[in-house]
Amino acid sequence: MIDRYTRPELAKIWSEENKYDVWLKVELACTEALAELNQVPKEALSKIKEKAKFDIKRIYEIDKEVHHDVIAFLTALTESIGPEGRFLHLGMTSSDLIDTSTAILLRQAGEKINEGLEKFLLTLKKKALEHKNTICIGRTHGVHAEPTTFGLKVLGFWDELNRAKTRFEDAINEISIGMFSGAVGTYSNIDPKAEEIAAKKLGLKPAPITTQVISRDRHACYLTELALIATIVEKIATEIRHLQRTEVLEVEEPFYINQKGSSAMPHKRNPWRSENLCGLSRLVRSYSLSAMENIPLWHERDISHSSVERVILPDSTTIVDFMLDRINEIISNLNVYPENMKENVFKFGGVVFSQNILLKLVDARLEREAAYKIVQRISHSVWNKKDGDFRKNLLSDKEVLKYLSSKEIDDCFNPSNYLKHVDTVFKRVLGKENEIEKQEARKKEKTALTF
Repeated sequence: MIDRYTRPELAKIWSEENKYDVWLKVELACTEALAELNQVPKEALSKIKEKAKFDIKRIYEIDKEVHHDVIAFLTALTESIGPEGRFLHLGMTSSDLIDTSTAILLRQAGEKINEGLEKFLLTLKKKALEHKNTICIGRTHGVHAEPTTFGLKVLGFWDELNRAKTRFEDAINEISIGMFSGAVGTYSNIDPKAEEIAAKKLGLKPAPITTQVISRDRHACYLTELALIATIVEKIATEIRHLQRTEVLEVEEPFYINQKGSSAMPHKRNPWRSENLCGLSRLVRSYSLSAMENIPLWHERDISHSSVERVILPDSTTIVDFMLDRINEIISNLNVYPENMKENVFKFGGVVFSQNILLKLVDARLEREAAYKIVQRISHSVWNKKDGDFRKNLLSDKEVLKYLSSKEIDDCFNPSNYLKHVDTVFKRVLGKENEIEKQEARKKEKTALTF
């Protein structure tokens, strides 16, 4: 992945230095396991552990000759160890080393991504609680529907991402599998007990069954969960982009000192960070498809998956790590404009309160279809008119006034009606009040509802 979308933590995990360091740990774990089973001399193990080191330049030099990176690595190691190097890789095949190491690298990357998820979930939770009662317009089909709250909108994001985190943790657990089973997974030249011991040393579980590789459904699951995380981030970013449109302007990405929005138009304040996230999400989803296509390998193994994984595994984890960091920055510093939200709610004289009027007329014993026609007629008469005022027209409509008083009509335009079950939803999603919720509740007690 290019530097622009790579954070240092993930760059380090997928560096050549770390890859070969993990390879060395895997080889040593197997050799230690064989020594515990008295299949490698203890003295040889001591010298291997003492002398084993790798030089990346030397590995590259050998690889140019042998065209096999594992052999190049083992040859370079043996050069540093001496005669005892013959006890490395006993009974193993290249995939034992690569697949076990890949599991460790994916787990390392997964742990960093999980940290990003935890951080972003906390940010979403705080933002949801902060705006729990901030009324805004809900939209369906992109058209004004009924009022909701910005806090409920953000809480929905939290709920989705929280589920994604649980699934991703399961995927990390599922990928944390080691294998030391030999050429086609029959343990013909290595004891299954050695696999159990070595896997445990590496913090992995031994694979129940393998061919020459670990089944790629595990990797596909991991990348699919990354794709879901990326898509949820895209959903949030897409919402920000819509709400930042000039004619809406209910929220806005942070715009920093010295930042510039356009080379030509100085006034521009674009949601470029959110747009960037929507683009990156497409990449991660495409990688998950590639991971699925890696599952049907020929017989016990081919290497059609290898070239693909050299790209999709580091890239997908690096991108998702970057995405979580960026969306966390956006939401943490998001500009929220409650007054603009209020203005949009009451556009065309509060036409979005039409259902309240409909239900009031039904309560007044008017047939629903008749009531619907009356309310639709009045609401459509104000639609897309600068001076359109739904509430005013209701108060002057003789047919409506046969059934409703002016006070009953006014009561239908009270936004607080949409807050009565907000606490119930928050408690349902977040559970019992924690300290953050209590602090936010105390703040709300001091701040009266503004509209």
